[in-house]
Parts: sequence; structure tokens; C-alpha cells
Amino acid sequence: MGPAPLILGNVGIVAEDVEAVRSATDLVALVSERAALRRVGRRWVGLCPFHAENTPSFSVNAELGVYYCFGCHAHGDAITYVRETEHLDFAGAVEHLASRAGMALRYDAYGGPGEARAGAKKKAELTEVLERAIEWYHERLLSAPDAAEARKYLRGRGYDGRTVRHYKLGWAPAGQGALSRETGISVELLEAAGLAHRGPYGGVVDFFKERVLFPIYDAAGRPVGMGGRILPGGEGPKYKNTQATALYDKSRVLYGLNWAKSAVVERGQAVVCEGYTDVIGMHGAGVAEAVATCGTAFAEGHMKLLSGFARRIVLAYDADAAGQGAAERVYEWEKRFQVSMFVAELPAGSDPADLARSSPELLRKCVAAAVPFLAFRLQRHFCGADLSTPESRARAAEAALAMVAEHPDALVRDQYLMQVADRCRLPSAELRALRVARPRRGAATASPPASREKVPPPEMEALRLAVHSPEQVAGRIDAEFFSSGLARSAYEALAGAMTLHEAMDAATTEVAGLLSELAASDVEANPDDVVRRLLDRAALRALSDLERSARAVEGSGAEREAELASRATALRLALEELRSLEAGPGQGERLARAEEHLLRLLRT
Repeated sequence: MGPAPLILGNVGIVAEDVEAVRSATDLVALVSERAALRRVGRRWVGLCPFHAENTPSFSVNAELGVYYCFGCHAHGDAITYVRETEHLDFAGAVEHLASRAGMALRYDAYGGPGEARAGAKKKAELTEVLERAIEWYHERLLSAPDAAEARKYLRGRGYDGRTVRHYKLGWAPAGQGALSRETGISVELLEAAGLAHRGPYGGVVDFFKERVLFPIYDAAGRPVGMGGRILPGGEGPKYKNTQATALYDKSRVLYGLNWAKSAVVERGQAVVCEGYTDVIGMHGAGVAEAVATCGTAFAEGHMKLLSGFARRIVLAYDADAAGQGAAERVYEWEKRFQVSMFVAELPAGSDPADLARSSPELLRKCVAAAVPFLAFRLQRHFCGADLSTPESRARAAEAALAMVAEHPDALVRDQYLMQVADRCRLPSAELRALRVARPRRGAATASPPASREKVPPPEMEALRLAVHSPEQVAGRIDAEFFSSGLARSAYEALAGAMTLHEAMDAATTEVAGLLSELAASDVEANPDDVVRRLLDRAALRALSDLERSARAVEGSGAEREAELASRATALRLALEELRSLEAGPGQGERLARAEEHLLRLLRT
């Protein structure tokens, strides 16, 4: 029986190969491609590649192959690093590193246990179905006689052959069942992929008919669905999108991100528009960081997806149409996902696709001139406001201040208040007297993440020793010796794994972060001192527990009282003996015996 595969989305990469890639990667060399590192003791330190800083807080342990930032707490191994910097999923990161190391990977799309195996197999099948369907629709658009009108329409929109091929545009013909009949794909698989279903009389009904098709890919470039546009004069809704499937969730997918992600990362911003043609037009006009929602409003899932690529999000559509409720969502997202929302105002009556054809330079200028979300709302408000009389200016100021009051940051509110005062020709002091403060109604902003549990220094030192020199603690400490729940979980993760990476992979995010931090820092204390301080603390807690138990049984049984008193006395004497001995010539054996004696009592 071969090595177990590690199921990762649509495929399984054999776990041994994942470990081989991890071991073959020089993490210092990998990080040095983006950040300058210098050696400090056993570690390499430099400025963090994940956040702006002036003092180096990023640390790499080359021996263990992990990194940790003491500023932003980013942590992980070579695979994590590539996932974060290249914006790849796990499988993509492993493949990237394997290619870098010149290694071949073994795959098994059907491996793995239970539901994971079945889920991976199903997704792999649906991905293949979509790939075949996209290719079939694409070839029809390029050469089928019935696609002549579609080709004419696309040429009229400025799409040449290169554009059609790059975006894999397709044509869904009229009639029923053509996709299944021509490709040989079963109706059951087509239905699962959202491409067809069986009609009430047993016939096959294609989901897309007489539409130009726009394949939709995830950020890694895997097909997940399609969108179809009716030709001018055709019947039915203008746009039609794949319904929800095992691969496609419109609230978590952005059209064009697979092509745009490099530009998004390079430029530090993503431009969000409303349609497929907007994205294609923007890319052609030089706004390569454009993406689009797929027949739905911009939602939290989209924001979460984009926040992994850029910190500046520009909306290139009517951002005011969603009304007042949208403002609170935007401010909540800005805080929770640490992003800034901007709006690019386009000329009235035009959309990005139109502007890309008629004036690509103006489109680029509009994107470059994007303003913060609140500034856009105030601009829109004052464009339609009457400022001709004192009364109308007062009304306009009150309405503007209501918008300003929704912003959660007091300093930001005050700066916009001054802008409102200037625009309405009113003293800013009088507007401040109205006490512009954020109302308590509406959606609450997300709470900041809870700080990590504080681990006592002796327990941190013991864990650090367990990470760097596990042979120094083997048989000498137990998980119960840690008073911190987080430290106990970290030690249990280490004790239950063969390697640090295995422990981190199996641990919670919080525990994995702690292990990365420990691996990225050096052991400075004497190992024997570390173990004995931990035993000392554990013995004191055990004595406290025994005394508490003795009080609880007082007067209820002489035999139990005597037992507890005897255990407490033995533990106290053993602790005093260990404390009385000092390391030095000839003392090593006595210290070891005293430590072993105390250890036996603690384990009793």
C-alpha cells in the first residue's frame, strides 16, 4: 500500500512528497528574495515582508524551517510563506516550491479517508466537466455557423480573436441537450456542475442557450462556473449565471481574479466592478487589477477574499445605490479586514466597459482619482444640494453630518466635519456643538480579536526547550506541569507529533502561532534550570491542591486526612531538597536524583 495522499481541494498530493518539498526548501533563501535577512545567533532576522516597520521583528529559524514576526505575529513554514506572498492555495504553494526545487510530485485525486476522499473526487470530476464544457463552448464560438451573430456582436464590442481566446469566451447554441450529446458527459455530472438538467419528460435541458458565455475561475485559475449574456434582441434576462454548486458560490467568487491577482498585489489595490464585460474592458484599458462580482452585490465573502491580496479596494460602480445600510457594512469591513474602501466616480450614464472603449485614458484617470467611501457620499450629496440660502445650507449640513456621524473613527469624523463647514459656509465650532458622534443604532462593528493567553515565562522557556531540544525534556516533564491551557496544548501537540511541522499542522491556529514564535527565538537559559523551574511551579500547585483537599475532608475521615498530609509532607521535602542543591562539581548526580524523586511524586 502506497503513501497516504494529502487531500488538497481537487487533488491529493502524497504526504511524503509534501514533507520532501518542505525539507528541500531553504526558507532563508526563499524569504531573502523579498526581504534582507542577517544572521543573529542561530536565527536570521530582518524587516517583516508582511507589514511596514522600521525595526526588524521578523525571525527565521533555518534549522526548523519556520518563521515568526514579533510585530504582526505572522508565522508558518515555507508552504505558508508562499501561500501568503504568492496568494496560492495549499496545493498551489506545494507545486510552486516543488517546481523551484526541481522536484516531481505524486498525485492521487481519489485518495484520503472517508468524506474527504469522496469530496475531492467529486470536485475533481466537476472541474473536469467544466473544463470540457468550456472548451466545447469556446470552439463553437470560434467556428460554428450558428455563432456568427455572436462573433459579430463581440467584434462590435471591440473583442478581437486574441481577447476571445484569452478569456475563453464561448457560445451556447439553441436547442436542447447539445452539450451532453456532443461531449458525451452524463446528465448527472452536467447537473452537478450547473450546466444542464433532465426535463419533466426525460429530455435534457441545457442551462445556457443562445448566450455568449464567460467562464468563471477561482483565484487559482480553476473553472467553477459560467455566466451567459443574451444577444441584443434575445429573450430572457440579460445575464444568467451558474447556480450554486459544490464548486461555485457567487458570494465568494470574483470574476477575473485569476487574471488580475498579480496586478492587484503589485499595485496594492483591487478595482471592483459589476460585470464580466467591465472586467475585460478595464483590463484592455490598462486597469489590470479589475475584478467583478457575479450577478450579486459586493458581499463580505468578496471582501474577505480580496483582503488577502490588497489593502485598498476601489468600487467602480454606483456605490451609493445600496443606501445608508451599506455605509455601516463598509466601515465594519474596513475595521475587520484592515482595508480602505474607495469609490471611482465615472461619468454619468457610462459603465467601465463603455468607457474602456470610448476613452480608456479617462477610465484610468477615474480609477486613479478614487476617493474614500465617505468622501464620495458627501460629494454625491452636495452635488444635488441647494446651497443658495442660509436655510438650505443648514439643511444640507445636517444631512451631511448624519453621514459623517456613521463613521466609527472620531478623528476622521472631525476632519469631514470641517469639510462640511467649508462647503456650507458655516463655522466648524457650531457644527461641533451639534456633537457629531456615531449613533449607537445599527450594525455593531466587529470586536477586535482577543489577545492571546499570557503564558508564564518559565512555561515559555520549557516549551522553547521542547521545540529546539526535545531530547533535553524527554521523560522529564508532562503536559500537566503547565498551568497555562495554551502552553499545555502546545506541549501536547509537540509530544504527539514526530516533527515540529507535524505538530503545527495538527494544532489550532493559536497553538501553531505560539510554536512558530518559540521556534523563531533562541533558547538562552540552561536546560536543567528550565526543567527545574517548571517542576518547582508544578510542585507548588500540587501542594496547594493537596492543602485544599485536606481542608475539604477535615473531620470526615482520619485515614484520608493522614494520606493527604503524608503526600504533602513528602512533596514539600522533595521540593526543599531540589531547591537546596546548586549546580556545581560533583552535584550533577545528586540534582538528577532529587529531580527524579520530585518527578515521581508529582506523577503519583
